[in-house]
Amino acid sequence: MLRSLFVALAVSAVFAGVPTPEETKRLMDRLSESEHFKNEHHNKQFDHDAFLGEDQAKSFDQLPPEESKRRLGIIVDKIDGDKDGFVSLVELKDWIRYTQKRYINEDVDRHWRQHNPSNEEVIPWETYRKNVYGFMDEMDDKELKMPNSEGFTYKNLLKRDRRRWTYADADLNDALNRTEFAAFLHPEDHSEMRDVVVLETMEDIDKDKDGKVSLDEYIGDMYKPEDGEDEEEPDWVKQEREQFTGYRDTNKDGFMDENEVKDWIAPPEFDHAEAEARHLVFEADTDADEKLTKGEILDKYDLFVGSQATDFGEALARHDEF
Repeated sequence: MLRSLFVALAVSAVFAGVPTPEETKRLMDRLSESEHFKNEHHNKQFDHDAFLGEDQAKSFDQLPPEESKRRLGIIVDKIDGDKDGFVSLVELKDWIRYTQKRYINEDVDRHWRQHNPSNEEVIPWETYRKNVYGFMDEMDDKELKMPNSEGFTYKNLLKRDRRRWTYADADLNDALNRTEFAAFLHPEDHSEMRDVVVLETMEDIDKDKDGKVSLDEYIGDMYKPEDGEDEEEPDWVKQEREQFTGYRDTNKDGFMDENEVKDWIAPPEFDHAEAEARHLVFEADTDADEKLTKGEILDKYDLFVGSQATDFGEALARHDEF
């Protein structure tokens, strides 16, 4: 489901207990997942690290294959709600929605407690700013403008969070209740945040800052060949070029403007869970009966542990479920 716009770097152990700016950006950049599962070209380990954290991902990697498959089998039994021995498209879609909501709720709960240990009704902006960006008060202007490894300056990250906070602040009191805070952390899950998601995507991809996305910028966001290598583009990159010219650039001017980017990453009627479920069924349904047996799922083990059906592998590492 998602384009690869995640950052999982730590700035300093001093800020343990509250999100660092880089962690904030990783949460902020969790946009539409619709591009995550395209032609199996995504790096599953990248997804594991981004969603589980490196330590959890390493723990999962260390599980013996048979134990991992045993745990995946237990999950399959849970997905098969009517216990008929098959996982239908509807059952798989419902499970994916469940894992999506679980991930978001747990993430929001964790950050709500970090920023609001006394469990007040709201978190004021100034409280959040001090928790996440208070260290900037001791930095000089040169340091504030120095880009990090992802090309973002602390000033830009603060400005970005401030704008997103304003979008999420439905009652305009410059403080977020838990519902508003959830929209701030996970705008992809809230329709009222669609416009700010588009703005942030434009800022990330539009490298020359001309207010539109060229074909090179579009491809460059997804694919970067290794330095010094003159390799032939993979087939999926060629297909993305065709997608850009044939479907993304609807007015055929050679660029994607803001409205075209919105149609790309945040189509109003797009059902992420159904798209992911259909993808999994298509990839694993060897007998083409439009439903999956446990054997078919286990045969495609790598596909499913890199999928939201198992919360990108997290469910496999949850000891309380096994």
